[in-house]
Amino acid sequence: MPMPQDPASRYDRRNTPLVRVVDAVPDDAWDAPSPCEGWSAADVLQHLVDTQRTFLLTNGASLPDPAPVVAQGPALAWRTHSEAVARALADPRVGEAPYETPFGVSTVGQVLDDFYGFDMVVHRWDLARATGGDASITDVELDTLDAAADGWGERLYGDGICSGPLEVGADEPRPVRVLARFGRDAR
Repeated sequence: MPMPQDPASRYDRRNTPLVRVVDAVPDDAWDAPSPCEGWSAADVLQHLVDTQRTFLLTNGASLPDPAPVVAQGPALAWRTHSEAVARALADPRVGEAPYETPFGVSTVGQVLDDFYGFDMVVHRWDLARATGGDASITDVELDTLDAAADGWGERLYGDGICSGPLEVGADEPRPVRVLARFGRDAR
């Protein structure tokens, strides 16, 4: 049976492994430095909340106010946020709303999947790496990351997106090569 392709279902598929990583982080590990220079694990999670929230609020979504604050409990903050995002995306007035991108017209739900989806996978790896969690990425996710890097091209390395790509050998395992495209050293 094919998997549902509505925006909320796509978001949930990206979110489920992230929730597992977030839930597994020990309380004393949230201050650990992440692979994102100058950010702790908690900062990475707050970044995900803030960027998704800003995007959705500026595109017609109704989300709880005030925003969840990771410092007040990371796992609860993420669950509160991600459940609100899934509810917002389930509303076709939000998930199917047209959205103009540099690549042409899309929808809010598709942009959340295309851009914020790869962001969730990469930052899940950042969180796991910072806190000693499961940093594995599936082959399907690696395909998605490769496609995102190809699609974004040099724009991927713009201000506030990703650090420049790292040089790694062609003989490195695929996760190392793919994450290097996003400025991550997975060796």
